[in-house]
Amino acid sequence: MHIAIAGNIGAGKTTLTKLLAKHYKWEAQLEDVVDNPYLDDFYNQMERWSFNLQVYFLNSRFRQVLQIRESGKDIIQDRTIYEDAHIFAPNLHAMGLMTNRDFENYKSLFDLMESLVKGPDVLIYLRSSIPNLVSQIHKRGRDYENSISIDYLSRLNERYEAWIHGYNKGKLLIIDVDKLDFVLKKEDLGSIINTIDAEINGLF
Repeated sequence: MHIAIAGNIGAGKTTLTKLLAKHYKWEAQLEDVVDNPYLDDFYNQMERWSFNLQVYFLNSRFRQVLQIRESGKDIIQDRTIYEDAHIFAPNLHAMGLMTNRDFENYKSLFDLMESLVKGPDVLIYLRSSIPNLVSQIHKRGRDYENSISIDYLSRLNERYEAWIHGYNKGKLLIIDVDKLDFVLKKEDLGSIINTIDAEINGLF
């Protein structure tokens, strides 16, 4: 089974991925932010490094999806291949931070990859307000995220909502994380687990 968690920067994807992996004894596939050779450069000079960064993420997640399908294991994935293509790359293009030529090249690459993979069995979308995202980003204190603007986060949130509204790759669960603290409150994590249980049981 392939479960994936989607959401904006700071929504709590990685934390929830780890908590659910531990609870269900699933294998966690985390986003490659530590070894990503482009992130620092990208946040300092977005226009120069946007295409390189997006292709790196696309390649990394395509490899993940292939491994998930081949493994036959129950795996929970932190962010999906669709978010890069439907949210991050188009946003950079719309902001003038990725050229038309690079964006068309990127889209063509994604279309090819998408034709070879299936969506997750269940997608969990973590919906969050901008103030909550900003608070979480400051809490974790990653240097390269200090320059992320409210405008950038807002644009991403709008694209996330539009994408989720038309999502049709499989089962979808929407969790409003503003009202939950699944790290400190066991009952909040419990309610998420109950919702997932109901969804998973409906798959079989």
